[in-house]
Amino acid sequence: MSNTEIITAQQPAFNIWKFLKEEFKPKGKWVTPFNMISLPIMFLGLVLIIIRFWKGIGSVTNLTQEVPWGIWIGFDVVTGVAFAGGAYVLTFMVYILNMKQYHSIVRVTVLNGFLAYVFYAGALLLDLGRPWNVINPIIGNSFGTSSVLFLVAWHFLLYMIAQLIEFSPTIAEWIGHRRAHKILSGMTLAAVIFGITLSTLHQSGLGALYLMAKDKIHPLWYSEFLPIMFFVSSIFAGLSMVIFEGSITYKVFSDQVTEKNHHSHHSIITGLSKICAVAMFAYLFLNVLVFVHGRHFHYLTTPMGRWYLVEMVGFVLIPMLLFFNSYRKKSIQLTKIAAVVTMVGIIVNRLNVTVIGFKWDAVSHYYPTWMEIVVTLAVIFTEIWIFRWVILRMPVLREPPTWAQNSH
Repeated sequence: MSNTEIITAQQPAFNIWKFLKEEFKPKGKWVTPFNMISLPIMFLGLVLIIIRFWKGIGSVTNLTQEVPWGIWIGFDVVTGVAFAGGAYVLTFMVYILNMKQYHSIVRVTVLNGFLAYVFYAGALLLDLGRPWNVINPIIGNSFGTSSVLFLVAWHFLLYMIAQLIEFSPTIAEWIGHRRAHKILSGMTLAAVIFGITLSTLHQSGLGALYLMAKDKIHPLWYSEFLPIMFFVSSIFAGLSMVIFEGSITYKVFSDQVTEKNHHSHHSIITGLSKICAVAMFAYLFLNVLVFVHGRHFHYLTTPMGRWYLVEMVGFVLIPMLLFFNSYRKKSIQLTKIAAVVTMVGIIVNRLNVTVIGFKWDAVSHYYPTWMEIVVTLAVIFTEIWIFRWVILRMPVLREPPTWAQNSH
């Protein structure tokens, strides 16, 4: 019997604290390639963050009054939130559509989504010239309740709470608190429904932020349908991340995964590839309609037009065909390749809207400093460290304790 199973809510509190103390001790090898690469970057990132708050945002970034949003918004937030979309898609499939074959990956997907929102929303503090004013969008001060930022801020905050509730039964199982587990499990469905609603709003809300920048974004990437484009693309972006992250997770933490889930993993990935293909077809179709309706043919002969074709053909059409083909042939390797290409395409698209195509005709263009890139990498590595810590200790990939299984 594991430590998790023998600790119950009826035991004295000091036993729980003793358990937590033991759990916070390092597990596994310290000298690994990932640790040796990530630790120096995380340390340097911490130093740069201290400098940023000490000397101001201009000391580490190339942001200006003309270009106040850079890679910390374009990648950390706008792109990162799209990749976290797998959580709302999978919870909708499992809890609403009752597609139980995907249940084994719900917990790890929700964990990944929750950490992504915490870290990428937290990265907003780095981008604010006056970070102490972060409360303003929440309370409506200087924004007003009709502001898109006001809505996105509330969506982010409430969705993180909803995801925490969705994941909380796992925490209760970890500490062995049966009563809390029963209560939190009963709240899961309501949190899922609430979270899905919020996701559809804030995924599109991020696109709505850029509706106000019509004169600044290149016409090939600007349209009144940006909110819909952001929402639809978040479906296959999130599921591509699930395929990519899941494949690595199942390999690195293979000892945590049951034999039954190992065998079902291939069929899960194959099913997700079909959903990605359909969502990408819808996204490509919408883009073609917007392009034709906007009569943007003359832009195709320009450098930005050629770059637009690279995005549409190389990172939408081709991975869509790969997903279709991988589903037809039941090829896991082809699905993984399609997922990686799709993820690169999402990064390209979001950066095209927020950075590359933003003020494309300006005399001087924004380029991120090496310090901005290091801080971004530090945020990602820190998230991975916490993800690994949780996986090694909580029943995320492995089966829950017997008493928790019987309680359902």
